[in-house]
Amino acid sequence: MSSSTPQNAPADLQEHLARLEEMGLVTRIDRRIDKDSELHPLARWQFQGGLHESQRRAFLFTNVVGAKGESYDIPVLVGGLAASAEIYAAGLGVPVDEIGKVWVRAMAHPIDPVMVEDAPCQEVVQMGEELTAPNGGLASLPVPISTPGFDAAPYLTATLCVTKDPENGIQNMGTYRAGLKASDRLGVRMASRLSGAGGYLHWQKYKALGQPMPVAIVLGCAPAVLFTGPQKLQIDQDEMAVAGGLMGRAVRTVRCKTVDLVVPADAEIVIEGFIDTDLLEPEGPFGESHGHVALEDFNMSMQVTAITRKHKPVFVSIVSQVTPSESSVLKRVAYEPLFLEHLKHVLDIKGIKRVVMHEPLTNLRKVIFLQFARNAPKAEVWRGMQGAATLQAQCGKLVIAVSEDINPENADAVFWSLAYRSDFSVDLQVTHNRSSGHGPKSGRGALEGTLMIDATLKHDMPPLALPAEEFMSRAKDIWQELGLPSITPQSPWHGYQLGDWSQEWADFATAAVAGDWQAIGESTYARRRGNLRPETPVRSVDSPKK
Repeated sequence: MSSSTPQNAPADLQEHLARLEEMGLVTRIDRRIDKDSELHPLARWQFQGGLHESQRRAFLFTNVVGAKGESYDIPVLVGGLAASAEIYAAGLGVPVDEIGKVWVRAMAHPIDPVMVEDAPCQEVVQMGEELTAPNGGLASLPVPISTPGFDAAPYLTATLCVTKDPENGIQNMGTYRAGLKASDRLGVRMASRLSGAGGYLHWQKYKALGQPMPVAIVLGCAPAVLFTGPQKLQIDQDEMAVAGGLMGRAVRTVRCKTVDLVVPADAEIVIEGFIDTDLLEPEGPFGESHGHVALEDFNMSMQVTAITRKHKPVFVSIVSQVTPSESSVLKRVAYEPLFLEHLKHVLDIKGIKRVVMHEPLTNLRKVIFLQFARNAPKAEVWRGMQGAATLQAQCGKLVIAVSEDINPENADAVFWSLAYRSDFSVDLQVTHNRSSGHGPKSGRGALEGTLMIDATLKHDMPPLALPAEEFMSRAKDIWQELGLPSITPQSPWHGYQLGDWSQEWADFATAAVAGDWQAIGESTYARRRGNLRPETPVRSVDSPKK
């Protein structure tokens, strides 16, 4: 069987956690940690501390307390879903470079879930008065504050919110934040903007019917199931079946205790309830993934009717807010290959090689870089940019095309390409009336424009002015031999040709390295010319040497 067939995906969160520990990707923190002021700031340093993504780990907090001295017997996992692409890939049981293939195949070949009667997620059940008893209900869960100093409450962040279309019965699973309001009430935010939440569309239908909307919030399950939440799949596509496609086998499901919904049977914790479709409740502030604090909005009010869980669950939370973050990695590792698949095979864009969504601070959606083969036709470059800018309403405010010698993950290299390869009188287009999408609401209009820039190489240029690769590699060996500080090569780290380079000039360089510079001088002395202005190109007088 192909290694890309995901038969090895973990069946639940705890199996995933055990595998991460075997891989050395878990840091256990047994020190007493306050969930309200210390937990998320500690995990945040992995993203703000200058660590390379490969150095990030899942943090398992085993001694969690609250601001008022509460202690919890449920450990908290942060970074366990997508602190890095490697951790995300482990959740699918595949190598990093096959994440995109697995997603494409899962959407094309979903596997329907199977129903079970007895489920681990219902080993412990709280209902009725138990939800409002002292330290009961939501208060019994170690829910952290994500942005201490700004957030108005502890928030559920790594959610899989299950709702159902009242007309056709198809379920939707989305990742939406939920703030604690009482031990039996949550404030839930489901995006209402263009291309927003499937759950919001369901809420509109229940509102028209004059009925509350049943909802189940899953906290912790097989990563392949949870990964469907942040994805923008078709509204009427059964995400539980797509999750089965990701896992290579059917997802085990169970019917909820108090609402007519189906959830993953092997989940850690499930919160059941109804969302009011008549009255909205103020929710927020909360540190959002667009990098600003979302201010107080009227959002959905959820009355909790049951909390079910395993005997010994693990509570999962994700680092969001300013990117890079766990939230942005969750999206990036799947969005990029899906965008590339769309451009390459749906739109048949010639010459497209990579799609890179800019992650630091801008949070993927706003800025997209497309990498093209050296001689990609101009029309294909523009078709590619237009395709990337319109695939999702929330993505592609700024789309920049670069050539294959430019690393689109290096913003400095992109700026270099913009500076020397773009004529903004012809290589720039602005289109109007796109949705302003995901972002802070302060001073923002409903519509904005799209900016597309062709920064590809349009003609031959001189080589990049760095020592050639063989000399930089030799120097790197000497650097290491001398025990100098550890270095991480940043592309471009050596010179290379860009088409405008003759054999004669290559011979000059070879001679110079060999110490034969005087021979070069003798050659140029014999080629002296009169009646010329300084800085006259030699090839404009001599025959071209290209």
